[in-house]
Amino acid sequence: MSTPTTTDACVAADTHAISEAAAGSLATTLKALSDPLRLRMLSAIATDGRGESCVCDLAELAEVSQPTVSHHLKVLKDAGVVTSERRGTWVWYRITPALQPAVTTLLDSFAPAAVNPAVRDGYRGLADVDEALDHLAHTLAATHPALSADVVASIVRESYTGLARTARVTAHLVLLTERFARQRLSDLERDRGGSVPQVLFVCVANAGRSQLAAALVNQYAGGRVVARSAGSTPAADVHPNVRPLLEEIDAPTAATAFPKPLTDDAVRAADVVITMGCGDVCPVIPGVRYEDWAVGDPALASPEGVAAIRDDIAARVQQLLTDLSPTR
Repeated sequence: MSTPTTTDACVAADTHAISEAAAGSLATTLKALSDPLRLRMLSAIATDGRGESCVCDLAELAEVSQPTVSHHLKVLKDAGVVTSERRGTWVWYRITPALQPAVTTLLDSFAPAAVNPAVRDGYRGLADVDEALDHLAHTLAATHPALSADVVASIVRESYTGLARTARVTAHLVLLTERFARQRLSDLERDRGGSVPQVLFVCVANAGRSQLAAALVNQYAGGRVVARSAGSTPAADVHPNVRPLLEEIDAPTAATAFPKPLTDDAVRAADVVITMGCGDVCPVIPGVRYEDWAVGDPALASPEGVAAIRDDIAARVQQLLTDLSPTR
C-alpha cells in the first residue's frame, strides 16, 4: 500500500489585489481620515440636511483655533474627499459627489450613529417633515417672486436645520421655521440704506441681551427703525430671566420670541450690527456699521441685576435711535 506524499511547496493563486497606484491613492485618503476631528467634520458634512456645511458650523465641533480648523479642512480637500465654495464671507464644504457612496458606507459601517437618521440629534425629525417643508417653500416662493424657487427652498431647509440643532421640543419647529425663513427672505430682498434703518443685535445665545435690545428698539422706534436679533450659538429658548421683561415690553412679541442662528443674510441686510459679548463672530460686510455694547448677561444676574441690565440697554437704545432717526 503506497503512502500519499505531501509537499511544502506553495502554489501561487491568482491575485486580485488592487494595483500599487490604487493602493497608494487609497492610503493617502485613509491617512487624511485618520484624525478624529477630521472624521467628525466629515460626518457633520455628510449628515447636514442642507447637503453642505459652512466652515462656521464645523468650527464649533472642537475648541481649536481657526487656523487649526482651516488646516484640517485643507487636508480633506487636498485628499479629494470634500470640495469647497466661497459664498460671501463664508466657505461651504460638501462631500465630493463621486465619493459620496464611499463616505456614507465608511461612516455607516464604522460609526452608525453618525449617519443613522434615527439618531441625528442635530436634525430631529427632518425625514418626517419633508412634505411640510416642501409646502412651506412653495408658499413662500409665491410671496417672494423676485427670488428663485430653488433659493427659497434652500432657505427653508437651512432655517429648519439651523433651528433643529438646539430645539428641545419639535412640535412647533415648522412654525418657527416659517417665521425664521420669512425673515431671512426679507433680508435677502432688502435694499440696505433704505428709508427705514435696520439694526441687528448679536449675542452668544440670542436668549437674553439681544432679544431684549431688539424688543426695546421696536417698542421705542414705532416703525422708524426695525430691529432683529441672532445668536452665534443659539440657546434652546429665551432665558426665564428675560421673558417676563419681554412680556412687559410687548406680550405678543414675548410669546413668539425664539433664539435664531446668525446668518450672513441678516448681517448684509443690516445698517448697524451691534454685538453684545459674542466676540468677532460677525462677517465684516462693507457699508455696515459695527458697534459692541459691553452689557451684563441676564442669565447670570439676580432679579435686581436683570433690571439694571434692562435699564442700561434701554439707555443705549434711546441714544442709538437718536443717531439713526433724529426726528421723533
